Amino acid sequence: MIEPSGLFSPDYPPFEAPPDDDLVRSIEAELGLRLPPAYIAVARIHNGGYLARSAHPADTQTTWAADHVAVTSLAAIGRTADFSLGGETGSRFWLQEWGYPDIGIYFADCPSAGHDMIALDYRNSGEPSVVHVDSEAGYRITTLAPDFATFVNGLVREADLDGQ
Repeated sequence: MIEPSGLFSPDYPPFEAPPDDDLVRSIEAELGLRLPPAYIAVARIHNGGYLARSAHPADTQTTWAADHVAVTSLAAIGRTADFSLGGETGSRFWLQEWGYPDIGIYFADCPSAGHDMIALDYRNSGEPSVVHVDSEAGYRITTLAPDFATFVNGLVREADLDGQ
């Protein structure tokens, strides 16, 4: 069960309107991967946008902090917003333009302006895990959560982690 309450910033609207089944299938076909049901459920409530709960704990140090990563926004399921899965700076952009490893779907950005990203990692069978990929550290991959729902539920306000 996902708890999207307070997830997105109330100061900004969603990046796109909620996706219908046809759009979801079309984006999945374009990416060649099925989106986790929890991702689709969140998009039907708020399709992409800037986060209020914008940090996720990490078990190891990242280039952002000793104990977490910062997350700016989640990509919409669609094509019209720049940061949508099929948009101008969508998942394929990070592979083709930045050389990120082809492990799955890049769905969340970080405040580093592209130097690290959050991805759904499909390298293992079953539900994709959520990982942090850091280009500044040789595209080091750090697992953040075993699945998308756990990742979303683990997001907290960055101020709650700073200084710990």
